[in-house]
Amino acid sequence: MRSKIIYLLALLTSAFAFQAYPQINTEQVMRVGQNVLYFEDYVLSIQYFNQAIQSKPYLAQPYLYRAIAKVNLDDYRGAEADATKALELNPFLTDAWEVRGVARQNLGRDIEAINDYKEALKLLPRNRQIMFNMALALSDTKRYEEADSTFRDLLTYYPGFANGYMGRARLNLALADTVAASADIEKALSIDQNLLNAYLMRASIAIDQKRDYDQALSDMNRAVKLEPRLAGLYINRAYLRYMLDDYFGAMADYDYALELEPLNTTALFNRSLLLMEVGDNDRALTDLSRILRLDPTEYRARYNRAVVNGLKHNFADAIADIDMVIDQFPDFSSAYYMRSEFLRESGKLAQAKADYDKGLALAKSAVNSEASEVEVTPEELKPEEASRRFNTLLTIDTETPLSEEYNNSAIHGRVQDRNLTIEIEPLMELSYYSSPTELKPNTYYIKEVDDINATRMLRFVIVVTSNPPQLNDEDLIQRHFSSIEYYNSYLATHTPRAIDYLGRALDFITVKNYDAAIADLDRAAEVTPDQPVVYLLRAQARYHQRPEPTNSDNRMLGMPDAMPSNLALVLRDLDKALELSPRSAVAWFDKGNILFELGDFTSAIAAYNQAIALEPEMGEAFYNRGYVHLKLGNQRAGIADLSKAGELGIVSAYNLIKRISKN
Repeated sequence: MRSKIIYLLALLTSAFAFQAYPQINTEQVMRVGQNVLYFEDYVLSIQYFNQAIQSKPYLAQPYLYRAIAKVNLDDYRGAEADATKALELNPFLTDAWEVRGVARQNLGRDIEAINDYKEALKLLPRNRQIMFNMALALSDTKRYEEADSTFRDLLTYYPGFANGYMGRARLNLALADTVAASADIEKALSIDQNLLNAYLMRASIAIDQKRDYDQALSDMNRAVKLEPRLAGLYINRAYLRYMLDDYFGAMADYDYALELEPLNTTALFNRSLLLMEVGDNDRALTDLSRILRLDPTEYRARYNRAVVNGLKHNFADAIADIDMVIDQFPDFSSAYYMRSEFLRESGKLAQAKADYDKGLALAKSAVNSEASEVEVTPEELKPEEASRRFNTLLTIDTETPLSEEYNNSAIHGRVQDRNLTIEIEPLMELSYYSSPTELKPNTYYIKEVDDINATRMLRFVIVVTSNPPQLNDEDLIQRHFSSIEYYNSYLATHTPRAIDYLGRALDFITVKNYDAAIADLDRAAEVTPDQPVVYLLRAQARYHQRPEPTNSDNRMLGMPDAMPSNLALVLRDLDKALELSPRSAVAWFDKGNILFELGDFTSAIAAYNQAIALEPEMGEAFYNRGYVHLKLGNQRAGIADLSKAGELGIVSAYNLIKRISKN
């Protein structure tokens, strides 16, 4: 398995002699951006480099620094594109060759990465990090002699470089030379006793070569002390404790792993097997059912849930699960034996005998078939292997990047490591309030809204926002009830105007009285039928008036259980707004969202295309279009859009890029 490269490129120390841009002081923007990057505020630093690029697109350094930030956010495609642009502008930027190599290496394109590292080494022939990364890439491409030679040169120049020994240990393991690998691990630990992967690798050697679970457990304990918040370490330590008959300790580790990551299916599965072994079938059933809610295609969990339901005499449920396992693995003899037993207990003797005979025939066929040592995929499982694999504790790869903790949990640090709910960016809305952030201090512009604000005929200023704040201040809420009373009195004594209905409707929306808001907007449309803001606002009110879907999982996928009928009315209002104001990027964006919820993904993409054409800096539109591309199976286009969305300040884009890249 590829060992992921963890590397923060050193910042260049040379001064920049930029001329001042008429509106943006590029030198100052770059200086602030570098400072923010140094303090690992990667998302925020990108916003500064965006400004520098917009001001002076012919400069290479802003592209380079933005590439560095993107590498640290695991946006490797975006980093590659920026580094390539930097090299087009200045092919002598060593760091640009290096960062592009890092990006390509993490994308699995090792040959291209090696070529980039070679170019970088022409400029810096003994650079430690470049040599190290190239040696890893050479190992991954099975160019073992070149890799060994590079490691040898690296460690000659830098004999105190602990990770260099770890890299060579990994190479030696690939060559099945565990003696040399162990020697390198010991050397690395003599230099740095806090190397997490050294203990993990040494534990792996102890298990694979000697079945020395005590030694492996000792190393795993050291690893847990070094990284006590990494759930995978507890899962693997639980396996070792189980092998040493420490059931209590294993259970405690699974419990704590699930405290850290409640949706970790490996921990849930392993804990369910342990619970079954100690006879706690009710809790085992709960864990297995949780797994299947998260992933209905997890057949190991489905097989074992059938076992548990059989033990509990819930034969109908057991048969339903084992039916699905057999559909997926039709040559799995043990599944037929199991279903035969469930059918027999249910009084279906003829069906039970048919399953028993089928299982027996498959088992005999497996015994007579020629044995094979070749590793097979789950779809090719032989019956005897399937039975073992469906009941075996799982371990996970823990040689992974370790997330760091930062003070600002919103945008600082490796935001892609945070578990976020994956859903599209919500509708753009008209509101009396907005929630500006560090990344998006300004709201989007709608000409007609600006015109209304300029009249000063409303009691509050209207803004456009994708994140209207929740009002928790009683005084603020009371202001809007008072405003409604004002409009009630005014409209009772004056000739009705559309602006008054519109203002009161926004007050009603603020206090979440959507029925009253729609009634006012209906009146406003009668008085002034050519005002697009009225239709935008009515679409918004109608959208919030609809009932919430009952299935949160389906909602996350954009597919509610029962689509509310008034969603068509929302779309009709948006179409009317666009008829009156066809250059409204916000209306096109909102239309894209509604089409997405209606399941018309192709039309949704077309709407987002229009929004982006009118507002090229609308990160939300790039994010949503990327999300829809992914649902349609177009991963390359999806990741490209998500990269741009992240560049424009949509933080959740980096989390989704990371999740997609893992698959």
